Amino acid sequence: MIWLAITAAAAAGYLIGRLRPYDRLATWVNWELRFHLDRWTSKPRQVALFSLLLLTDPVRTVHAWRHRHDPPPPKSPLLKFRKLTHDEDA
Repeated sequence: MIWLAITAAAAAGYLIGRLRPYDRLATWVNWELRFHLDRWTSKPRQVALFSLLLLTDPVRTVHAWRHRHDPPPPKSPLLKFRKLTHDEDA
């Protein structure tokens, strides 16, 4: 009987690992917060979405929250092109 429970637990763990519900939920919440925020007009709904995002992807959510007011990175210097000169003697 114990082997049946172990096998069922291993199968459930494998299925959860394959389905990745946290990744799917994080992707959905990120999509809703970025592109469909007008559907979530009230603050409690936005807090609920943000808390779901915090639960599913805490590291990137906290990093984005901490750096939301940072200035943009500096631009790279302009490209310099060499002038090609043609020799008259050749």
